[in-house]
Amino acid sequence: MSEENKGRSESKPQVDSKPNTNNNRKPNPNRKPNHNKQNGEKGASTGNKPNKNKNRNRHRRQPTPVDENLKTFVQKNQDGHKQRLNPHYKLDLNSSSKIRITPLGGLGEIGGNIAVFETEKEAILVDVGMSFPDEDMHGVDILVPDFTYLREIRNKIVGVIITHAHEDHIGAMPYLYKEMQFPIYATPLPLAMIGNKFDEHHIKEHRRYFNPVEKRKIYKIGNDFEVEWMHMTHSILDSSSLAITTDAGTVIHTGDFKIDHTPVDGYTADLHRLAYYGEKGVLCLLSDSTNSYNTVPTPSELSVGPALERVFAKAEGRILLSTFSSNIHRVQQAIQYGIKHGRKVCVIGRSMERNIEIAMQYDYVRFSKNIFVDADEVSHMNDKEVLIVTTGSQGEPNSALFRMSIGEHRHIKIKPTDLIVLSSRAIPGNEGSISGMLNHLQRAGAKVSHDKDIHASGHASIEEQKLMLRLVNPKFFLPVHGEYNHVMKHKETGMMCGVPERNILLMTDGEQIEIAPKYMRKVKTVKTGKTYIDNQNNHQIEDDIVLDRQKLASDGIVMIVAQIDSKHSKMIAKPRVTTFGIVADKQDKYFAKEMEDILENFLIHLKDGMIENTRALENDLRQIVRKHIYRKMKKYPLIVPNVFVQ
Repeated sequence: MSEENKGRSESKPQVDSKPNTNNNRKPNPNRKPNHNKQNGEKGASTGNKPNKNKNRNRHRRQPTPVDENLKTFVQKNQDGHKQRLNPHYKLDLNSSSKIRITPLGGLGEIGGNIAVFETEKEAILVDVGMSFPDEDMHGVDILVPDFTYLREIRNKIVGVIITHAHEDHIGAMPYLYKEMQFPIYATPLPLAMIGNKFDEHHIKEHRRYFNPVEKRKIYKIGNDFEVEWMHMTHSILDSSSLAITTDAGTVIHTGDFKIDHTPVDGYTADLHRLAYYGEKGVLCLLSDSTNSYNTVPTPSELSVGPALERVFAKAEGRILLSTFSSNIHRVQQAIQYGIKHGRKVCVIGRSMERNIEIAMQYDYVRFSKNIFVDADEVSHMNDKEVLIVTTGSQGEPNSALFRMSIGEHRHIKIKPTDLIVLSSRAIPGNEGSISGMLNHLQRAGAKVSHDKDIHASGHASIEEQKLMLRLVNPKFFLPVHGEYNHVMKHKETGMMCGVPERNILLMTDGEQIEIAPKYMRKVKTVKTGKTYIDNQNNHQIEDDIVLDRQKLASDGIVMIVAQIDSKHSKMIAKPRVTTFGIVADKQDKYFAKEMEDILENFLIHLKDGMIENTRALENDLRQIVRKHIYRKMKKYPLIVPNVFVQ
């Protein structure tokens, strides 16, 4: 045999022409083993083992041939993914332009949103919002941002840009415009609500700064900024995200958002424009962090409707629904189901009345006016024919629902047959006031419904945050809107979506961030803080007043009266001490006498010339009393000395 044929013979697999049916035969447990098999047969069987291994090797699968052309296209597609997902390729890395972003509110807190976007020559503001005070800010109704930095750069500011009409984004506008005025750019609903605020503050003339905008249209603001408003779904109508373009690149600011695929009005979030900018190349993304811990997709606002209908269908008496007055779509659905169940609608609460009126005036919602009744008509109607839509879902002491709960509302008294529907979530910090209001309502006999399915958040959950990050595909990422733990969690989500950790910064109010195509860094810190406002007269409350109130509440007050003879530098009468909030009334006389004796001893030994400086003498008296009270009570009360030199 030739070498060639021999090789072929060896490489050809040996295939048995007869199928081995024994391999398919089931073992018979009754069959006896064959003990007559001879040793030779056993040896023959043993001798076949190498052949089985040889056959096994011959049956081993040969590698599939590689198509080099296909492999080339795999590499091309992988390169395409890198180009598509890596924003470095889409930015002008040779540009020396930069933009600075300075948040003056909205970080480390919920609310009070305001940010400055600044080039070398110009600046714009994005939102001018208010926030709510803590429990220890006695007599303070709202907080507005400190405008110190805006005063410093007022000549650079070319416009105020508004994302949407929530109070934490427009509530401080009147306080800013009483001092400084700039062009205002926004969609119609925010401008209408800002206009109402200007009217209330008697600055109607500032409406002339209004510049209504059309979404999906780019507006040149000043010389350095181009801004586009993109429709966004949220818990208020007419919300927008922003595309802010400068020579440095495009910055996307989401505003407050959620991705609602079935909004009540059918106007879904403009994901196409976000994707357009993402494809074009985005320098930086600022994105809403409020719901950073929510792993479940935020429910659609439309999902609340069926839950409201189920509640309404079971109601045997009046229905009192309370929600955020700005959530017009929630109110719209409640009114629709109220009408369906044969009820007339009574709207109570100034902000609720105003917001519904504006929404109807500008055709955001449409209702016949004959479905509405006044509050003084409700008592003359059948309870099953009444739906009351009111403010007070957060238990605010001056709200309509709270006043109803304690029996102080002029027209509406709570009945045992009433159903109270709270269609909102508790804003952090308001849990105590809401609980107190619920206690009052239930003592009055009313039933309360505040199930989760009758409310839907207006903020994006983790999955929606991921979608935003993937659509925009930014080089740099700044989580905004929320407390530190919220933006920290949002940072983790950003890293999951491909943004390098070095390209994410966690800002705090007052930190100025400089962004260029090649870098992002913190450059300086500007003055920031809060201004306290008394809503009764819309006036500012000075910081020292709030501090004095806090000291009065926590440590009490001591009043000192001392009379001194100017000729002889001697006491005319024993000093008088009065205390409040330090000891119980029955101990007050003894405690005051202790301090009077100490002061008397000091004044008896008063040195000549000390009465010439009354302020210094008052400080000495204050120090003596402070040391004594701290030694006994471990407190630092407010001490008010009054020295009369005669």
